[in-house]
Amino acid sequence: MSVYSTNRTVSTRTSGVFGSLFSAVAAWNDARVTRNALSRLTDRELDDIGLTRADIDVIATN
Repeated sequence: MSVYSTNRTVSTRTSGVFGSLFSAVAAWNDARVTRNALSRLTDRELDDIGLTRADIDVIATN
């Protein structure tokens, strides 16, 4: 089994507008990667983990 960590650390030197911008871009990219990974699953695989195609956007943005 493989593990993928999505925790990101931001340096204390990185703050203010740049830190906020970096966080927003990182959150957008994480949602995009999650949405793409879930979209590649078949309906059967989604059902196995208790999801439907309609749930993909909700899961990706949370």
